[in-house]
Amino acid sequence: MTTLLIQTESTPLTVNFPSLVQMTNEQFYEFCQANGDLRIERTANGEVIIMPPAFSDTGNRNFNIAAQLGNWTEQDGTGIGFDSSTGFTLPNGAMRSPHASWIELERWNALTDAQKASFAPICPSFVIELRSSSDGLIKLQEKIQEYIDNGALLSWLIDRQNRKVYIYRPNRELEILENLEAVTGNPELPGFILRMGKIW
Repeated sequence: MTTLLIQTESTPLTVNFPSLVQMTNEQFYEFCQANGDLRIERTANGEVIIMPPAFSDTGNRNFNIAAQLGNWTEQDGTGIGFDSSTGFTLPNGAMRSPHASWIELERWNALTDAQKASFAPICPSFVIELRSSSDGLIKLQEKIQEYIDNGALLSWLIDRQNRKVYIYRPNRELEILENLEAVTGNPELPGFILRMGKIW
């Protein structure tokens, strides 16, 4: 069976298709191509999540995050960055689209051109998720932990409402920082500093 989880402002709306078996990777890719205006993810157990477009204020803050990461990426030169429209197929089979992400060039260049042109089968080394007013904190925390469980070295969850940044690393305790002026990516991303003035 294929299940669609349609994210609304309060709770997800679930639509079940009993006669439709779980989509293969190829079918899911075709589904995403046929619905290019939708923001779509897929969980490790095959549930397809359709999310609403970002609200304007969240979109502006996503842009500011991507711009700062992009500037550092250009200066650093050891990896490439991605914006919120990018989908990655994680080792557990989930297809996720973080708000901003980064991968070392060596890992990215190991992929084939065909893999790069699809939902690349790779977990970003660094991920940022920004909580919007419609996002449940627990679900986002689970999503951030999923990146770590699938190979990310560093993941940040930015909770604007409570002015907190949750910092995840493999085999380390969760770090929670409050009311920051800036967050640093050291040591995983040497020299990367996310200035929070335009993010809060």
